[in-house]
Amino acid sequence: MPHGAEDPQPITLPDKPALEGLEAKWNARWQDAGTYRFDRNHSRGEIYSIDTPPPTVSGSLHVGHVFSYTHTDFIARFQRMRGKEVFYPMGWDDNGLPTERRVQNYYGVRCDPSLSYDASFQPPEKPAKPAIAVSRPNFIELCNRLTSEDEKAFEQLWRYLGLSVDWSMTYATIDKRSQRVSQAGFLRLLKRGIAYQLEAPTLWDIDFRTAVAQAELEDRDQPGAYHRISFTRAGGGTVEIETTRPELIPACVALVAHPEDERYKPLFGKKVITPLFGVEVPVKPHPLADPEKGSGIAMICTFGDITDVTWWRELSLPVRAVIQPNGAFRPVTWGSPGWESRDSARAQQAYDQLANLQPAKARAVIVEQLRQSGELIGEPRPITHPVKFYEKGDRPLEIITSRQWFIKTVEFRDALLARGRELHWHPDYMRHRYENWVNGLVGDWCVSRQRFFGVPFPVWYPIDASGSVDYAHPMPADESRLPVDPSTDVPDGYTAGQRGKPNGFAGDPDIMDTWATSSLTPQIGSGWLDDADLFARVFPMDLRPQGHDIIRTWLFTTVLRSHLEHHSLPWSHAAVSGFITDPDRKKMSKSKGNVVTPMSLLQEHGSDGVRYWAAGARPGGDAIFEPSQMKVGRRLAIKILNAARFALMQAEPRGPMTEPLDRGMLTALSALVQACTKDFEDYEYTGALQKTEKFFWEFCDDYLELVKARRYGDFGGDGAASANSAMLVALSTLLRLFAPFLPFVTEEVWSWWQRGSVHTATWPTTEEVVASIGGADTNALAVREATQGALAEVRRIKSLLKKSTKAVINRAVLPAAFAGLGPATRDFQAATHIRDLQFGEVAEPQLDFAEEPAA
Repeated sequence: MPHGAEDPQPITLPDKPALEGLEAKWNARWQDAGTYRFDRNHSRGEIYSIDTPPPTVSGSLHVGHVFSYTHTDFIARFQRMRGKEVFYPMGWDDNGLPTERRVQNYYGVRCDPSLSYDASFQPPEKPAKPAIAVSRPNFIELCNRLTSEDEKAFEQLWRYLGLSVDWSMTYATIDKRSQRVSQAGFLRLLKRGIAYQLEAPTLWDIDFRTAVAQAELEDRDQPGAYHRISFTRAGGGTVEIETTRPELIPACVALVAHPEDERYKPLFGKKVITPLFGVEVPVKPHPLADPEKGSGIAMICTFGDITDVTWWRELSLPVRAVIQPNGAFRPVTWGSPGWESRDSARAQQAYDQLANLQPAKARAVIVEQLRQSGELIGEPRPITHPVKFYEKGDRPLEIITSRQWFIKTVEFRDALLARGRELHWHPDYMRHRYENWVNGLVGDWCVSRQRFFGVPFPVWYPIDASGSVDYAHPMPADESRLPVDPSTDVPDGYTAGQRGKPNGFAGDPDIMDTWATSSLTPQIGSGWLDDADLFARVFPMDLRPQGHDIIRTWLFTTVLRSHLEHHSLPWSHAAVSGFITDPDRKKMSKSKGNVVTPMSLLQEHGSDGVRYWAAGARPGGDAIFEPSQMKVGRRLAIKILNAARFALMQAEPRGPMTEPLDRGMLTALSALVQACTKDFEDYEYTGALQKTEKFFWEFCDDYLELVKARRYGDFGGDGAASANSAMLVALSTLLRLFAPFLPFVTEEVWSWWQRGSVHTATWPTTEEVVASIGGADTNALAVREATQGALAEVRRIKSLLKKSTKAVINRAVLPAAFAGLGPATRDFQAATHIRDLQFGEVAEPQLDFAEEPAA
């Protein structure tokens, strides 16, 4: 059949069509029929594969998730109807900090890696206070238990929403397959020297006690103060610096000024003495020093911020670190190597008041010490300035020296920029965010985390005879053994009894950053290492859908890993969605406490209504949470039910479509199909829905009203047959255009008169629609436009005069501009209840109303 149904069935209409219950009804049938099941027996060119974002399983989904995941489903459904075999798996992002925090709060436990596994441990019924310490294996068991329950709830919601996922193809970022892929990817980079370990300055969250990558930073405006402080020049005199972190004076290793700053050129190569602690430090030139900032000369501390790290590295300065991993100032013995002072006793006395304090408290102490010594110039000057935080943290980040794993990134900058230009971005301007991130990289990617629930590094270290761990000679696991956990597994050639002993071994205690695994979702979902046949059919994938806030993390790292491992992009298209904001235009997020959970919305407005609202935001665009738009979507779905019932309840007789309004409507419909197809091909699903919706309401309000009398046989059998046939072609076409957006109501209506699923029917084509009338009819299209224009004018005047739409008009004179409706005069007069219709040189319609109402 031209309308996409190969085997039509007798029309069966419900007495009272309704939206209630459609989700449960059709989800069950889709599951039984395998409607969305992936058939791998297709070539790569016949497959459309999607790298679906695995949502973080740490509680509940919110309406922002519904928003972005629905966008992906629009594309998946369109591609399926275009004849592609759609590979559309779903993953769960289990590992990482959010899951750990949820488990800690839910059960009232905390992980203590020093404890042994307790096979009989059961968490308390209510969260314990204080938290119960449990071993790492026990903690991981609790993480797995809770995420398993969360995954079931997530899947239920996604099904209710109508995501056309193949639910037989799921994975979790902590399952054995994901661990194997993640560990194998790491080992291959280690073998090539792209992954490496280094003890170096590292961004550190003092609450979570873990390293943080550059991509996980966010700036937050914080109150602070500039402190003007006097340093003594070795040859006499003073030099003044300004700093927001005076507590780091004991960690000062140099002063720095711009090479062309005439004020400080005489000091370069000379020394100054730090206040309170009497340490001689050099004055160095460096182009990053800003002559306009503060006094134009700054102190370099190890380490106050990222710029300190740059100066320290490029100027080959020593390390004099004072901050410990818990954020407190560590005890220091002044006068010992590395802590030399002109007056060690005075330095010790001053520093002892700082030891074991957190930075904020140490700042207050040292400011008072400087005030007492006279080395604080004036009073601190209050400011508000951006301070770097871990995106999930509550206190400013510190920089401490620690041993971490890194993946080289900076040296691949040019190649990564080229990959970004090779990728098709939707919208295109999002590419600039990617390029800005790549151009702004200041160091390699730190991939190790000092946490518990994640993918372990598959590495052990030998312990020498003295009991020292030899980090310089790591012992990687053989790839055939993966996945491994070095905290419980034993390296080849050793026994479990040698763990932690001299001449024995130690397992790497860290886990991989969650992005180190998530950056491999295309490989995990595609069966890399496990299913070579599947991998060849779906990789590189076609689409990566994601939010714009994680371009710098997920998109960037996935491009990096694919480039390093496969020398290709991981996918050809990236569709980037925006945020959902509350009415105050603030991003919805759990941390802000302004999220809305979606199930009640889906039940109130129907899944189709919520999906309609989600479709209102174009790729990359933010959208305000507006339940009113969900109500609009629900009304649209109800109208589809009612309009379809009208079109189908008297579908005989049928015959050639000869009437101008029928032919004009279908000619316009063919143009709509062409426009919507192009929109979808360009990933502009919003435009496709807007155009389809506009046409549909015109179809209901204008076309169905105009042909109603003829359809009921008022003008003979041929006219009725033409109307019936045209309505059925239009209904089939419109249902398929709406199907990606409103899957439940379109499937329901399709089932009244077609076999199979609308979601596996063919996407309509322009050629298919015009073939039903023997070709596009531009003359009939002009008749349609003139008739609709005249109908709108008559309705407008009736409304102004507060006349019923059925008010009879004895005589009407319409402007000559509407004379083109002539071939549709019968339909027009029947719809407007005009007895005598004429055209003349009038500015607007002249209507002579009869006294009696229309029958």
